[in-house]
Amino acid sequence: MTYKTIIADRKNHVGIITFNRPDHLNTFSTELATELNQALLEMDNDQEIRVLVIKGAGKAFCVGIDVSEFIEKSLQEYREWVQLMEQMAHIIVEMKKPVIASAHGYAVANGAGVIAVCDLAVVAENTKIAASAINVGLFCMGPAVPLSRSLGRKRCLEMLLTGDMIDARTAEQWGLVNKVVPMDQLDEATMSLANKLAKKSPLALQMGKQTFYHMADMEFGKALEYSNEMFAALCVTEDAKEGVDAFLKKRQPVWKMK
Repeated sequence: MTYKTIIADRKNHVGIITFNRPDHLNTFSTELATELNQALLEMDNDQEIRVLVIKGAGKAFCVGIDVSEFIEKSLQEYREWVQLMEQMAHIIVEMKKPVIASAHGYAVANGAGVIAVCDLAVVAENTKIAASAINVGLFCMGPAVPLSRSLGRKRCLEMLLTGDMIDARTAEQWGLVNKVVPMDQLDEATMSLANKLAKKSPLALQMGKQTFYHMADMEFGKALEYSNEMFAALCVTEDAKEGVDAFLKKRQPVWKMK
């Protein structure tokens, strides 16, 4: 499919989605949000793609929602508009495949939300991250949901209430990102991580991710019971048998995805 505000590409088993509104610092417009949601679903349904990467073109990863779209809406129109902007968070969490954020420059408001909701995040060391809506009389209520699940309460509220920028190293220390690298190594480091995941059993990755998110909000005993049941279901798959056999025989596994 041809897109206007994103670029959808692939390298081997890795799908790559690039925000492509560099003149607008990759802000979320209605069109970009719609195209991002479509691309995520298409790549999740593509049997050849095992891992996804989200990145940004130009000087920034993403600096939030396009403020030119804020004006003159009814309450119902705002509801529908916000739901569209935040639908990507629902999709990423519900997707079978791991999603990696690859950020540089600025990741602000919804951009910070994308980093938080992705399963993993690699960022360039020059990156500045903020939940900055409070600075214009709004509040990052959508991004607050994944941010609150990546950060402790005090750190999350510090970002949300102050709107202050934090640098990449601080984000790493707080647990918001996995790895910080020099800007000229960002693509290499991101693809290295993506390719590492792509070599794992696709079925194990998918069942594991889905199990993780479903059990995360369960009471401890129920979460353990559910996770044990899912592990048992994984054990009887052909990929599990292939993986154990390959390990014992010291050979590379050939995944069957079933």
